Amino acid sequence: MAFEGLADRLQNTIQKIRGKGKINESDVKDMMREVRLALLEADVNFKVVKEFVKKVSERAVGQEVLKSLTPGQQVIKVVKEELTELMGGEQSKIAVSNRPPTVIMMVGLQGAGKTTTTGKLANLLRKKYNRNPMLVAADIYRPAAIKQLETLGKQLSMPVFSLGDQVSPVEIAKQAIAKAKEDHNDYVLIDTAGRLHVDEALMDELKQIKELSKPDEIFLVVDAMTGQDAVNVAKSFNEQLGLTGVVLTKLDGDTRGGAALSIRAVTETPIKFVGLGEKLDALEAFHPERMASRILGMGDVLTLIEKAQANVDEEKAKEMQQKFRTASFTFDDFLEQLGQVRSMGPLDELLKMMPGANKIKGLNNLQVDEKQITHVEAIIKSMTKDEKIHPETINASRRKRIAKGSGTTVPEVNRLLKQFEDMKKMMKQMTGGSPKGKKKGGFKLPFNPF
Repeated sequence: MAFEGLADRLQNTIQKIRGKGKINESDVKDMMREVRLALLEADVNFKVVKEFVKKVSERAVGQEVLKSLTPGQQVIKVVKEELTELMGGEQSKIAVSNRPPTVIMMVGLQGAGKTTTTGKLANLLRKKYNRNPMLVAADIYRPAAIKQLETLGKQLSMPVFSLGDQVSPVEIAKQAIAKAKEDHNDYVLIDTAGRLHVDEALMDELKQIKELSKPDEIFLVVDAMTGQDAVNVAKSFNEQLGLTGVVLTKLDGDTRGGAALSIRAVTETPIKFVGLGEKLDALEAFHPERMASRILGMGDVLTLIEKAQANVDEEKAKEMQQKFRTASFTFDDFLEQLGQVRSMGPLDELLKMMPGANKIKGLNNLQVDEKQITHVEAIIKSMTKDEKIHPETINASRRKRIAKGSGTTVPEVNRLLKQFEDMKKMMKQMTGGSPKGKKKGGFKLPFNPF
């Protein structure tokens, strides 16, 4: 996650003040010095840092904080509220036109991931909002840009409007909107051309497309890896086009996150979506409060729940619970469960959304080896139908056959069988409410194929 360095620094800083029964202005001053350094190191704009520290300091030394029963926690509450406000306060939702189609212009510099993001956004609109979008190939200058969008359209089974690279982007946008009305597409996403830098020719063309298409949204796609340059690009585009939102890509990369904390404050343009991976479903609506919670190590339960609701079938979940209770859970069931969890996103990122995850030693450096999960799947798929239902029948010769068929080793097969059996026992205890076998101090999940 982009904020890992910043998150570590801030969490260590607030930990020092969290449990204090009494705090004074000197404590707050020391804390804010650390916060200031953490933000600057994360490449947050200097003016933004200065204003943020000033606001938090003024509120943190107020009487309602210093004289409260838990002053340390009150200071943390102030930091979270101001961090949320810095990133926009509330989620800024995508526009819906009263007279469809809703037109969105996607703009940005070359290399920011604009074309891919256009595909991701169309996918999100269809999956989460039940919309019927059309993609428009209006980047006629970059080699293969049209082809790239058409390929994305095929992958998503979504219409792509193109007139080739010999027709002006303005004319392409005009005809695309007319076609969308004809075909009852309720969203039109126009993928416009980018340049390696902001120039007059680029802006003139974008202004013409804006004039003709009268977009409901103009989204700037910015690469979060570019740090302060991302803020400067956003400022320039906003001054000339009047942006309605920003989409930050590569927020899952090795970046310090400063752009996400600076763009809203510098341009007063909300961050609407963030890209958190390369897959076509790796785009999320941006929630300032949830992001502030993540940064401060408070978890992000709401996003976790949403991911589960979007990827896990409720009826099947009830069915699985019953199978756990009656100990009839099979390897086929486990394979299905593993697939559903994987569809929610990278497992290490899901773990970090859990409250208190920041206290788990080494979690920030955790990287779940996807190869190990693939090995588990291969082992299960190498079993016969009867073996998946009755794993106790898997003797030594069968274990050798399974290992050979899955390209793994006999010890790996043995380990999986043992862990699966332990998991079934534990889940039966948990779902059945049996106190037997429960150890003091809680339990540790025995099944860990990673």
